[in-house]
Amino acid sequence: MAKKGVKREHVWLQCSETGDLNYRTEVNLQGGIPEKMKAGLKKFCPRLRKHTLHKIKRK
Repeated sequence: MAKKGVKREHVWLQCSETGDLNYRTEVNLQGGIPEKMKAGLKKFCPRLRKHTLHKIKRK
């Protein structure tokens, strides 16, 4: 069951090299998006088969 009052939003992580939307995650809106996520995360890109920088993309 979902908690009341917790404001979270689903965002996509987009590969900076291919432009693919590879991952979907939740971020907490109350405290703001952490600086680490704003800069981007190193995640695995299946198309390139290596770790690349993924940035937040809101739909």
